[in-house]
Amino acid sequence: METKEKKKKNIIPIILLVVIIGGAIFGVREYLYFSKHVDTDDAQIDGDISPVVARVGGYVDSILFEENQHVNQGQVLVKLDDRDYKIKLEQAMASQRGASAGTNVSQSQITATAANSTTAKSNIETARVKLWQANKDYERYANLVKDGAITQQQFDQAKAQKETAQAVYQAAEDQYKASVEQVGTTRSQLLVSNTGVDQRMVDVDFAKLQLSYTTIMAPSSGIVSKKNVQKGQLVQAGQSLFSIVNDNSLFVTANFKETQLEKLHSGEKVNIKVDAYPDEKIEGEVYNFSPATGAKFSLLPPDNASGNYVKVVQRIPVKIKIKAGNEIMQKLHPGMSVKVSVITNE
Repeated sequence: METKEKKKKNIIPIILLVVIIGGAIFGVREYLYFSKHVDTDDAQIDGDISPVVARVGGYVDSILFEENQHVNQGQVLVKLDDRDYKIKLEQAMASQRGASAGTNVSQSQITATAANSTTAKSNIETARVKLWQANKDYERYANLVKDGAITQQQFDQAKAQKETAQAVYQAAEDQYKASVEQVGTTRSQLLVSNTGVDQRMVDVDFAKLQLSYTTIMAPSSGIVSKKNVQKGQLVQAGQSLFSIVNDNSLFVTANFKETQLEKLHSGEKVNIKVDAYPDEKIEGEVYNFSPATGAKFSLLPPDNASGNYVKVVQRIPVKIKIKAGNEIMQKLHPGMSVKVSVITNE
């Protein structure tokens, strides 16, 4: 009996010793691990998601993709009924042709008024010569009538011819000035016509642009999801139709506590464990840090000026690049939960 009691007394210290040694080993391992690692399970996979919206309104004519299908950049995905936009383009082109015709008319008028101006200038020279001749005749007749060599009637005729020549000369000058002003006016009209042609050209370009928007193409390569459009549906400009999860745009957003940021730096190696694929070994790299805490970007950011202040440790989103092959990347999707462990350099 005494031997059994001694054995029982010896077992208890041995168990305690084993527990103490095991705890010490565990504590040392944890200390060594966390001295070189910063972990968090508040992390998920993110990616660039491009929403595709209609830039013009219209009825959906055809849909050329299926939900969760991979598409390439520039691939036609949706076509809207474009008949209205084709008619608008034809109207704009007709207006442009009309404006161009008006420009041709203005150019013809400039040519005609320039020719009239040249003729009017020639008429001035002719009138000047006749006026000079009339003045000479008047001077001679004025001397002759004093000597009585001619009758008063002949003198009056010379005087009348002189006054007529003066009036003709003045009229020729006025006509020349008017024709020059008409050329300037016609040139101004041509400038206005050219401006109208430019405006019609802009209208044609705009109509072509609106017509091109009836063909909706993939803005980037990726997986189409969140389809929100059906054939025959009337869509409005700005309406969201579907989204595309871009290829090669996946990354991890890890929300570290603010007390963990001291050891984190860009470029540090990261071990990533995806909850959906726990056996996959995925590596990453710390890329950059958010300029504010997640709470500051929330819909209702906290306000600590009310007096009821409770200190809460904030979290900073950290972007982590994923370094993995295509086979693994194809398994990952935005929103998946992950656990990250940053291997610090300190």
